[in-house]
Amino acid sequence: MSNPSERTKKLALFTAVYFVEGAVLTYSSSFNILYLRSFDLSFSLIGIASAVAMVPFILKILIGYLSDRVNLFHRGHRKPYILIGLVLQTLAFLLVPLFNPSQQFGGYLAMMILASLGMSTYDTTTDGLSIDSTPEKDRGLVQGLMVGGRALSAVVTAALMGLFSENGHWAYIFYMIAVLALPALILALLVKDQVERTPEQKYSREALRSFKDPAFLLFALLGMVYPLALYSTEGMISAYLNEGFHISLSTVGLYTAVFGIGTVCGGILGGSLMKKLGRRGSLLAAVLVTAAATFLMAVTASPLLMWGVVFFMGFVFGDYETVYFAMGMDFADPRIAAFMFSVTMAVGNIGIALGSSLAGVLVDSVGFMWMFVIFGMVHLITLPLVFSIFKKKPAELSL
Repeated sequence: MSNPSERTKKLALFTAVYFVEGAVLTYSSSFNILYLRSFDLSFSLIGIASAVAMVPFILKILIGYLSDRVNLFHRGHRKPYILIGLVLQTLAFLLVPLFNPSQQFGGYLAMMILASLGMSTYDTTTDGLSIDSTPEKDRGLVQGLMVGGRALSAVVTAALMGLFSENGHWAYIFYMIAVLALPALILALLVKDQVERTPEQKYSREALRSFKDPAFLLFALLGMVYPLALYSTEGMISAYLNEGFHISLSTVGLYTAVFGIGTVCGGILGGSLMKKLGRRGSLLAAVLVTAAATFLMAVTASPLLMWGVVFFMGFVFGDYETVYFAMGMDFADPRIAAFMFSVTMAVGNIGIALGSSLAGVLVDSVGFMWMFVIFGMVHLITLPLVFSIFKKKPAELSL
């Protein structure tokens, strides 16, 4: 990103893409469960459906591999895929209100899968574009903008989603998400993509050996376990507030906005702290504070105190994601950047899918409190993994 104008457009694109992605995730993590519960579907069925909708994200490695190898329509390795993904997602959210989940659950789920396919396509290739064009020193900044943009979206859209859902206007939520894709679509059309890749960036089978790196394998394992607990905790907060504390849906939307504000703060501070604490110190701190926040979710009994706990949970969410994703960029070989980074994200999506099902089963069987306790313990279990990663590859990750 040596050209200042092009650098600005790409930073704006990264932020806009993650902003619309944030709206989708705000719905899927906080309001999808409430929407389906309004049709009297069980937590277990909702958890299984959420896991099925995650399949395109698990398969995103194929999109990354295709993007690295195929210059689509001779328009570049990233830009065409970003545009296609945004269009697919927009189409899905325009159509989803046509299906009643209690009577046409298959149609609803099909639209969610289509939306997931679109999102996994533009998400994977935007990540590839960011790795292609971002110097190592700016990776914390870029990931801070991405995480911050996604969290800012939660702040802006969560309150609106709460109001819409409180009044039964669920279709407005879907249409809002569709409209929010427009800025990203316009910016994607404006940015330049590399039609011809540099020798260092050209696909090579030799680069596939990077997957054998012991440190990367340990990092990928961490990337599977931490989202299992973190995203599952996040996804159950709205239901916990609504059913555990009997808080109205409109107020749940405000709590979700507070979570988003915390995530923005965590993303911005996480990017800054990486320069001071380094990769190892930042990752260790992220694991410990995330475990602490999850345990706090389990023991907090006051709706008033829960405002602070939800903010703290959002903060650690943003910090953890910024640190983890920046390290994922470090591990990605430039010759297979989108493919390797997508593998890092795909294993995380396996964790999210497993966690979605597990969270539903845990809530139905042992309740919200013990679910949070179990997920807090999962975070602590990852500490040996963190030490092992840096033991295997200390030099390259000391920045």
